[in-house]
Amino acid sequence: MTAPLPDFNPALDLWFERVVPVPPARVWQAWTRPEQLVKWFTPAPWTTTEAEIDLRPGGIFRTVMRSPEGESHDNAGCYLEVVPEQRLVWTDGLLPGYRPAPKPFMTGFLLLAPEGAGTRYTAIARHADPTGKEQHEAMGFAHGWGAALDQLVAMVRAS
Repeated sequence: MTAPLPDFNPALDLWFERVVPVPPARVWQAWTRPEQLVKWFTPAPWTTTEAEIDLRPGGIFRTVMRSPEGESHDNAGCYLEVVPEQRLVWTDGLLPGYRPAPKPFMTGFLLLAPEGAGTRYTAIARHADPTGKEQHEAMGFAHGWGAALDQLVAMVRAS
């Protein structure tokens, strides 16, 4: 049973969707196995140097991203919902164990659905206010998520 799509508020949310030639099981693995996530998650020339995943509601989802200048950015949050090969929901508004985070930015939805031999890949980023949404959009949300997805597809095809 597929969970319904979340309500979309264009004043607060960003939406990215594409069909990719990779089955949902392989996309799921790329998102849920740290050793795979570090290979594609951050759009080049940035890199992901660490990933920590405890794949359960309340479990940690943490990445460390490195800029081309060598600056590290540690991002930690927790999973809210885990439906294998269909749906991941996480937030940086809460830390593992549902502890409140000091500086929340977004809640992310990853929705996967089979489409032909591939996957309909939908990513939604929800923000608390229009300023957060606009900041994320200005950071290159659509381009960044697209570049990272291209890297995911390339990694899967190379393996």
